[in-house]
Amino acid sequence: MRYIKYLFALMLVAGLTSCEKFLDVNDNPNSPTTAPLTGLLGGVTYMTGMNMYYAGNQVSYYTQYLASPNPGSPIDVYDLVDASTTWTNIYDNMTDLYDMDNMAAEVGATHYQGVSKIMMAIHLSLLNDIWGDAPYSKAFTLDNPTPPYDNAQDLFNNALSLLDEGVALLQNSNTTVALSNTLDLIHKGDVNAWIRTAYAIKARLLNQLSKRPEYNPTAILQALSNAYQSSTHDAQLTTFNVRNPWAQVAVNNAGLLLDGWLSKNFVDAMNGTTFGVFDPRLPLITNLTKFGDYRGTPNGGGRVGDGTSNEESVLTTTGVYSSTNSPLFIATYFEMKFIEAEVTLPTDPARAYDAYLEGIRAHMDKLGVPAAERDDYLNHPDVAVGAGNLTLQRIMDEKYKAMFLHPGTWTDARRFDYQYTGFQLPLGAVLPTYIRRMDYPSVEKTRNGANVPAVSDLTSRLWWDQ
Repeated sequence: MRYIKYLFALMLVAGLTSCEKFLDVNDNPNSPTTAPLTGLLGGVTYMTGMNMYYAGNQVSYYTQYLASPNPGSPIDVYDLVDASTTWTNIYDNMTDLYDMDNMAAEVGATHYQGVSKIMMAIHLSLLNDIWGDAPYSKAFTLDNPTPPYDNAQDLFNNALSLLDEGVALLQNSNTTVALSNTLDLIHKGDVNAWIRTAYAIKARLLNQLSKRPEYNPTAILQALSNAYQSSTHDAQLTTFNVRNPWAQVAVNNAGLLLDGWLSKNFVDAMNGTTFGVFDPRLPLITNLTKFGDYRGTPNGGGRVGDGTSNEESVLTTTGVYSSTNSPLFIATYFEMKFIEAEVTLPTDPARAYDAYLEGIRAHMDKLGVPAAERDDYLNHPDVAVGAGNLTLQRIMDEKYKAMFLHPGTWTDARRFDYQYTGFQLPLGAVLPTYIRRMDYPSVEKTRNGANVPAVSDLTSRLWWDQ
């Protein structure tokens, strides 16, 4: 069965009432149903942002941004978990992107084609980063309900090709249909913004090859030169059916459906325990405990109290990541600066140092840290180490803090072999070392089990992690 999901997100923009659920429409070739390109654009841009949340929520326990309030929770201790919701949402949106691309090609709407290819590349990168091999080349046709799996490295290369194709299509001025500035929920119909985002994703993907012989710093820097030049260029979602999904997590937790508890590792990285300097972003993210300090929950250890006494720090409804209208970040200027710092460190430490400081500064400005507190942090001797003393460790530690809740951090963690300062295995881990991949979800094993690759070891490294 093939599904096309038309999201009520676009109804928000039109001022109509909506809900979090989406309308499933079975595709009947004898009675075809197509949505207007603008309607599809609203749906796919909305779900591209939401899928960053779904993936981030899944892997933020592996990166120890979040911790379960329950001891020995499977997501904390590297036991098998079922990511069917994340998988399904990714593929539902990829189906709509496939349809939008084809519909746009039929009428010469090259700009719609371009953005569909860029968003398809983003989704392929999520599949590649979390699972590896996945259906793609034969996944969206009616005649194949159990599609074969494409090789993970092929998926990655397809993503790079799609980004290049997307840029070329967006640069075509002869498009027959202009991008909607209301239903493009990421870039408001700005073609140049989408081109910058394509290059930002390309820089991210090329940098992911840091362990590989084909790693090419020159190509990464070329992509960065065409990507974001300020935080005003960021790709982010700010329009939601009801509220930012992390805000819903905070609402649920306040209603004693415990969720959104911050990991001890992340809190210690911010509160001065790990690095000896208090990070002024922490009060903007979470709450003071009843003890007048910030305390995280150890992964695998669970909460220390009953969950109602404000003994540990959690996502709150007033936090910069978890308030009602907080943005969901897809790709950002501050991420690009940390990539630049990493890439240039071996050959141009002065440039790397400037980029490292700018990455911190840009993220603090994005979150609204007061200028005086921002500058005090940037001038602290443990942060302002100087170009001659800058290390990859320092860059990655700061990038870790800036990329809070983003799924890209799990890719970084594996590239960096989890060598973040203070990072440790969760309490009661069922694996002897850090997790490197996820098992395929039950929804796929049930529907397409004959083609699902066997995963015998969650410590086995994906192709780019070797």
